[in-house]
Amino acid sequence: MTAEVLVRLEGIVKDYPKIATGSARLRTLAALLFRRSEMPHFRALDSVSLEVRRGESVGLVGENGAGKSTLLKVIAGVVQPTAGRVRIDARVGALLELGSGFHPDYTGRENIFLAAALMGLSRRDTLQRVDSIVEFADIGPHIDEPIKHYSSGMVVRLGFAVATALKPELLITDEVLAVGDESFQKKCIRWIEGFLQDGGTLLLCSHSMYHIQTLCRRAVWVHHGTVRMEGDSFDVTQAYLTYHEEKNAPREAERRRPQGTLPRIVRTWTEDASGAPSASFRIGEALLLQGTIYEPDDRPPVVLFGVVRADGTAVYGSHSNESGYEPSRNAAREFSFAVRFDPLQLLPGKYRLRTHVLDAEGLRLFDTVEIEVVVRGETRDYGVVALPHRWLPGRALAPQEAPLPERNA
Repeated sequence: MTAEVLVRLEGIVKDYPKIATGSARLRTLAALLFRRSEMPHFRALDSVSLEVRRGESVGLVGENGAGKSTLLKVIAGVVQPTAGRVRIDARVGALLELGSGFHPDYTGRENIFLAAALMGLSRRDTLQRVDSIVEFADIGPHIDEPIKHYSSGMVVRLGFAVATALKPELLITDEVLAVGDESFQKKCIRWIEGFLQDGGTLLLCSHSMYHIQTLCRRAVWVHHGTVRMEGDSFDVTQAYLTYHEEKNAPREAERRRPQGTLPRIVRTWTEDASGAPSASFRIGEALLLQGTIYEPDDRPPVVLFGVVRADGTAVYGSHSNESGYEPSRNAAREFSFAVRFDPLQLLPGKYRLRTHVLDAEGLRLFDTVEIEVVVRGETRDYGVVALPHRWLPGRALAPQEAPLPERNA
């Protein structure tokens, strides 16, 4: 049985008037007064169509300015489209600009009642939920201080706590998980996971491919106001990461152009087993770390790599001379190296691969480059790495093998 469609967008167009200069303001004013169609404008969304069904979790990815936030605001009813049809059949909870509706002179507790009233909750309903909201926000005695004395992180905590108290059918979030400290982010993720398990529907906009892959089954790539790709979250995010790898490669190579009299890493990148550039890998697949190095003395340098989890936990590191490895000579003063992890045994998560270049003796470190990769996969294992192991039939301990009882001193 097909799930009910909660969101249906058909050919959505959104134009914003351009009023950067005085003459543009006059042309815009004239177009509004005389209902002319030639108003100077910027097209934020262009013929976007989208469906979201009950129980789905959909991620939005794209560069800054691509139109993601505008699209979410159209769905939330905050912005009216210039053209197209919007149909929303759900109670919507929008976490777009957390705390933007708070009154700076009111205390956090007073703002809870104000925000809840704007969301349609009665005072009785708010009184029943205020304790859980305060507990979730976890800002201590600051809850009874004016909002204008809050840090941005405290405002975000309170905003998320208030917004999630409604238990909406459709939750819309825009970069919520990018703010706040790590413990708050984990709390938000746990809440969202529980929300999805209870049958909720999620629209998540994020620059974190890890969050998109972890929380969303489907993803939509918005590019210059249009839908460039839609499908499985892993497929879409991998295509999006590859796009950025290819886009930034010439710029990175130019920025790190060999110069000076010190060894320097020109570029590092990662590839999958087929040799295609990628920043997303499945556990058990092959990962290739590649790089080129400028060495002004034209001597093979020592290369050191390290694997670090996103939270800073060191996972593993090694250097080339430990294995008797020498980087390959490409040309005068240019060397290349490759490290293959096969099978990749990192557990799902986001990691940073650090590459360091040392002199030929391995004594002095000259340059460091760091790139991010995402490891995906379905597993219930814990920790950072999957250690090869197998379960065996157990056996009873023979009497002579039994440990001796401890002797009293």
